[in-house]
Amino acid sequence: YKKMTACITPFPDVSSADEVAGGALKKFPDRLNAVPPRIASGSVSGVTPNLFNEDVKLWRKHVNAYKRINKFIGTERYRNIMDMNAGFGSFAAALESPKSWVMNVVPTIAEKNTLGVIYERGLIGIYHD
Repeated sequence: YKKMTACITPFPDVSSADEVAGGALKKFPDRLNAVPPRIASGSVSGVTPNLFNEDVKLWRKHVNAYKRINKFIGTERYRNIMDMNAGFGSFAAALESPKSWVMNVVPTIAEKNTLGVIYERGLIGIYHD
C-alpha cells in the first residue's frame, strides 16, 4: 500500500489581500471553455493555454461524433457519467447538457494534477486510485 497524503488542492499564493487566489473566474457557463487561471498563470507544469485549447477542440469533435452515432447522448437516457481519466474535464465541458452530469476522476497516478483545473471550469471531480 501507498501511504496516503493530503489530497485537497491548495489555492495558489497571492501577494495581497485584494487578489483572488488563483485568479478571477468567469461566470458559468462561460468558464467551461475559458482557459482556467491555473493554466494561464503556469501553475500546472507543462500545460500551456494552447495545449488546453487544443484539448477543448478535440473533445468537442469527439462528443459531436458520439452524438451523431448515439442520439441519446446529452439526454436523460444517460444522466450520470463517469470519466475515469478526466484530464482537464474537456469531455464534460463538451457535453454541455443540463440533463446529464459527469463525475471527472483524476487518477492519483496521473502525470499532472488537474483536479484544480476541473474545479476552476465549474465542474465536479475527485481523485481515485
